[in-house]
Amino acid sequence: MISIMSGWQHIFDHAPLQYYEQGKTLFRREDPVRSMYLVRSGAVALERPMEDGTALTLHVTDAGSALAEASLFAEIYHCDAVTRSNSQIAVMPRAKFLLALRDDPGAALSLIETHAREVQAQRARIEILRLRRVSDRLDAWLDLYGEPKKGEWIAIADKIGVSPPALYRELAKRRL
Repeated sequence: MISIMSGWQHIFDHAPLQYYEQGKTLFRREDPVRSMYLVRSGAVALERPMEDGTALTLHVTDAGSALAEASLFAEIYHCDAVTRSNSQIAVMPRAKFLLALRDDPGAALSLIETHAREVQAQRARIEILRLRRVSDRLDAWLDLYGEPKKGEWIAIADKIGVSPPALYRELAKRRL
């Protein structure tokens, strides 16, 4: 049996680090895919520029996670990657990353497991966002994930697609 306990992030152990200040772009939509990225610190948003000048945030990648790994088998990026905070990013050529996965089945399985959990979380979020009332969204979130730690409620507002004031009004009704 192949052990997946070691994870896949070790593939980046010797990858060079690049430092980006908040607001800097790592790559743009339609750039060729040449590298794989691991966010070591900070946060990077995957954004799709819209015709009206705004950006649609598709995903925010935090420390310890791969960035734009869905592009591993694409020719070009389908969005921009913009740092949300000062960030350290490990960068590795795509071909080298693919070879490392081929040579380390445990890492490959760990990456598949990571992505399976992300798919499950996204499916749950979609279902939560389909609910109309703030109270129903909050109930669904709490049922799936439990009560967050103190100071993390504001992140829950974003995850369930409501404004922080709307969430705090609902919490005040419940006295949580």
